[in-house]
Amino acid sequence: MFARQLYSLIKAGVVLNRAIRGLAESTNNTRFRNVLMEVEASLSSGVNLSTSLAKHGDVFDSMFVNIVSVGENSGRLESAFHQLYAYLELEKDTRRRISTATRYPMFVLIALGIAIVVLNIFVIPVFADLFSQFGADLPWATKILIGTSSFFVNHWMLVFLLLATVIFGIRYYGSTTSGMLQWDWMKLRVPYIGSILERSTLSRFSRSFSMMLKSGVPLIKALELSSMSVGNSYVAKNIGGMRNSIQRGESLLRSAVQSKMFTPLVLQMLQVGEETGRVDEMLDEVAEFYEQEVDYDLKNLASYIEPVLISCIAGVVMILALGIFLPMWDMMSVMQG
Repeated sequence: MFARQLYSLIKAGVVLNRAIRGLAESTNNTRFRNVLMEVEASLSSGVNLSTSLAKHGDVFDSMFVNIVSVGENSGRLESAFHQLYAYLELEKDTRRRISTATRYPMFVLIALGIAIVVLNIFVIPVFADLFSQFGADLPWATKILIGTSSFFVNHWMLVFLLLATVIFGIRYYGSTTSGMLQWDWMKLRVPYIGSILERSTLSRFSRSFSMMLKSGVPLIKALELSSMSVGNSYVAKNIGGMRNSIQRGESLLRSAVQSKMFTPLVLQMLQVGEETGRVDEMLDEVAEFYEQEVDYDLKNLASYIEPVLISCIAGVVMILALGIFLPMWDMMSVMQG
């Protein structure tokens, strides 16, 4: 909204200092208001806008600052904010749709995990006492359930410490460069969801790369900034490889082929763009192509995931049925006999 409103104010001829001051006074976010007031104070002291924004890197990332810088130097600041607004709006919408599509399976898996914990603590011990009183011959499924429940109840502190250690270890490894790279690679390999995340990431790269080329950012710098904006270190590493290939004299198409990230159709589109000098337009087409695929898969994600979730729930129910109800049926048969 900041980019959209600033675009409108600059287009209307409002002085930049006054526009930013007005936006700061109208926002309800205290932290963002303080940032904008500091930016306005920096502008009043003679510092240009991109440098003022760069002082707040936790709010305005490198891509945002560089697009503003190019807009300042080319006298097209209004156009720069319009491009940023359009890009950020699409980015927000894509993230929202992915979050909405993955929320249902996450809730189901969390509920299933809670149900298993409750069964182990409260339900299975009751049946274990009942079976021990009758001295029934228990099947293997029941012995596994009772053994798991007994370990969980009697050694819950150890289970908690092991779980906490595993979570801490994963978080620590994920914070390292190699761990982050491995984690981001694994996310792209998750069945169904990984493909959507990969194409969404490539769409983000294509869109940001196109926007920066249109704004006049040099090719190498645009690739570097695009790699920082994709939100996936594995894809960012491959984009970095593309940048290194171009620095060695390779063409954009050849470097894209070597990265092994793009489909043949996308590579053909890049080839046409390079041959006609319209790489930015072809990148927009590539972004739209990926966005359409992501949109289609998100609409059908529930139908893909539901069989997997149903299988998981059916597996838990089957184990419970074999482990609890079979001994009860045997006991009832003995009592009736």
